[in-house]
Amino acid sequence: MTTLELDTTSMAVGGEAVARDESGRVVFVAGALPGERVLVEVVAEKKTFARAVVTDVLDPAPARVEPPCPNVALGCGGCDWQHIDEDEQRALRVGIVTDVLARAGFEDPQVRSGAPLAAEGLRTTVRGIADAEGRFAFRRRRSHEPIAVDRCLVAHPAVNEVIAAGSFPPGREVVIRVGTRTGERSVLVDPAGEGTRVPDGVTVVAGRELEGGHRAWLHEEVAGRRWRVSARSFFQASPEGAEALVAAVQDLVADHAPDAERLVDLCCGVGLFAGTVGAGRSVVGVERSASSVADARHNLADLDARIVKVALARWRPSPADVVVADPARSGLGRDGARAVAATGAELCVLVSCDPAALGRDADLLRAAGYRHVGSVVVDLFGHTSHIEVVSGFIREPEVGRGHG
Repeated sequence: MTTLELDTTSMAVGGEAVARDESGRVVFVAGALPGERVLVEVVAEKKTFARAVVTDVLDPAPARVEPPCPNVALGCGGCDWQHIDEDEQRALRVGIVTDVLARAGFEDPQVRSGAPLAAEGLRTTVRGIADAEGRFAFRRRRSHEPIAVDRCLVAHPAVNEVIAAGSFPPGREVVIRVGTRTGERSVLVDPAGEGTRVPDGVTVVAGRELEGGHRAWLHEEVAGRRWRVSARSFFQASPEGAEALVAAVQDLVADHAPDAERLVDLCCGVGLFAGTVGAGRSVVGVERSASSVADARHNLADLDARIVKVALARWRPSPADVVVADPARSGLGRDGARAVAATGAELCVLVSCDPAALGRDADLLRAAGYRHVGSVVVDLFGHTSHIEVVSGFIREPEVGRGHG
């Protein structure tokens, strides 16, 4: 392995610090902060860049801290920013989003951090694997090797009870999910769960059963509503995080489209934004996941909401005053941006879980006639470089309705 001594200058999308070696080649350094001098080991080399990991910190940044979780020292790959002070984590997330939008051509983009959320003890869903002894494990960083843990720093105590007491078939994928405000808990074991042992009151579901048509769900309470969430459906990482996202979306709607009567919720999942921001409005939800569509129709049965099961690229746009879009990590893409424009909506609120995708989508929305009016970074995933951001885009007056 090649060893280098480097000075880091900034933080890249993906959570690695940026440095350059003697030849000028960019090196992305895991485990470093901007403004440090570090000794690193190169783990991957390409023509134009390399990746490396810190082996020693020669000159630490002021925001460097000792990782609070002992699993980091074991090699757990779950939390890549535990060596960074929490305030600095928030500042870095804002800086990354600002830089992405600036690079996309947006002059002086307005980006701020939302209300702080606890970095520890909040996560209500964890995904792992059972090790050879049946213990819950996370993957070692950059490896498929399991690292057994008896607790997770960022997980809710109700999750940690299942981690500590559970026993699972070796090699099986394991998803632990809890409804912290309802007390319901479930474990999804893929593909089969025979031999699983969990605390009393925890429902065990096998992936093979779901594929055969079996239905299983739990409930959570968010923003004054009760939500059914099926075992295969997506839901935010905590009720507090979901409420923070809802608040950020509601603020943008209140500021830029307070009189909106028609809302389209693209990639609506189980109906979180349709059922909160859309309350009192006529809502169309668009979603391709069968389990999420079933949940959304159940969750929104008391509202003026229609849920359409279709892939975004095949959806025939409905007229709207506001579009809320919460796409997968890859972003809206061209099909999604065209769909937003075709609704004629004056406001699009985009919920992005990847800054690079936000940059691409923002550029596409600008080409479709929308102007960026601000972004709020919501810290759903403390101690990690994962970034969730809510952005507002308003239609420029000179752009005709329904045209991209």
